[in-house]
Amino acid sequence: MFNHWIRSLSAQLWVTSVAALAVSLTLLAVIVIHAFNHFPNRTLGGHEEMERASDVASGIDFDATGRPVSARLLGKAAWVFDALPADFQYRVLDEQGRTVLASANAREGAAWITGDLSEAVDKVVPTTIGSKPFQIMTIRVPHGHAVFYVQTITSARLMETLIGTKVQEIPAIVRTTLIITTIIFGLTLTLALHRLLKPLREASRAAALITPRNLATRLSLKGVPSEIKPLIRAFNEALRRLERGFAVQQQFLASAAHELQTPLTLMRGQIELQPDIEDKEALLREIDLMARQVRQLLHLAEVSESQNFTFGEVNSVDVAQDVVDYLERKADRNQVKLMLEVPVTPSPIWADRGALFILLKNLVENAINVSPPNSVVWLIVDDVSIEVRDEGPGIKQEHIPFLFKRYWRAPDATHDGAGLGLAICKEIAIAHEWKLTVGRLLSGTKFSVLFGNHGNATAERSPSDSVAV
Repeated sequence: MFNHWIRSLSAQLWVTSVAALAVSLTLLAVIVIHAFNHFPNRTLGGHEEMERASDVASGIDFDATGRPVSARLLGKAAWVFDALPADFQYRVLDEQGRTVLASANAREGAAWITGDLSEAVDKVVPTTIGSKPFQIMTIRVPHGHAVFYVQTITSARLMETLIGTKVQEIPAIVRTTLIITTIIFGLTLTLALHRLLKPLREASRAAALITPRNLATRLSLKGVPSEIKPLIRAFNEALRRLERGFAVQQQFLASAAHELQTPLTLMRGQIELQPDIEDKEALLREIDLMARQVRQLLHLAEVSESQNFTFGEVNSVDVAQDVVDYLERKADRNQVKLMLEVPVTPSPIWADRGALFILLKNLVENAINVSPPNSVVWLIVDDVSIEVRDEGPGIKQEHIPFLFKRYWRAPDATHDGAGLGLAICKEIAIAHEWKLTVGRLLSGTKFSVLFGNHGNATAERSPSDSVAV
């Protein structure tokens, strides 16, 4: 079961996709964690500085002349500059670098950055103020025709402490995210593959239902992915060639059987008219055997084509009685008694009368052939089945799987035949959707024809040591 699953296309696609996602996310996580661990100030630090500078810029009030007169800071931004004035400060500079607004401890002192301020915009610049390391962020704030700059400085040591606390949580967050993402992706991919491969599964089921009786069936291309369509077209083309070859084979089989019947009849007549022919009985027996085999070939060709059947309501007891009458002389020659038993009066069945006759005739004839002298062959008809029982030596267990194969004969068979009788029975049962079973008895063999919609011929073992076809 596991080997079948791991070799399936959906399993391979699923494993490959999930593995690729897991590897990609793992590499991304390694890169992110490496960046946070080795360059925390450039990653988290720069983001924090940009947020503080933006808060200051958004809170600037301008007078009528366009000059900044105050900075209204709200929430977290106001608390940071008020509570930690030694570690967080800001300045608002004009285009010439002169201080226009500043936080409490930043009004006096030299410029934090010398030179052209535009070159430091949106950058984190490390510097030292009063022997204490800081990080400076500068952003550009245009207002009307004037340009101002907002600078914020943050104590480098405080920033490292804050970032270190955040970085410690990142590996666990990344691992959790990686696991959850992989699980969600795996489940989603499973549903997607199930939906995407649905046309292929439907095509496989349709192909499995194609038998020699419905070779005209073709697989539909509706909804099939473009990558699979060439395969379906090739399969349909193979079916077309197979249908044509099967039709030619059946036609040849029927034609050969028809052509052989007349010469055999003439040969038998000529031999019967010649009184001085030696071993006349042996020759007639061989001709009769050949004629029987020709008739079986003709029957096999006929029952292999569904259009050759004519269905209607049939009285199964009448057909069984016809079979008994037809084979009565053969049974007498073999010193075998034929018994027809009808426990209950059965209802008519939907069948081809001629095909049912051939099926029962073959089963009863085989039963006569294997029955010892002074034994009985029973033909039992009820409302749901017909049984043929004999008192012969029985069928060996190892021979049961081969009984209904064409041209197969048991190695120890003593009666004449071509191995087609049971194959013909199987074809008739399949055409009628009947179940044909064979079982070993304590003394002899039992063949059963079960009427009703039992599905097509399948091989299965039952507790009664029987095989169904």
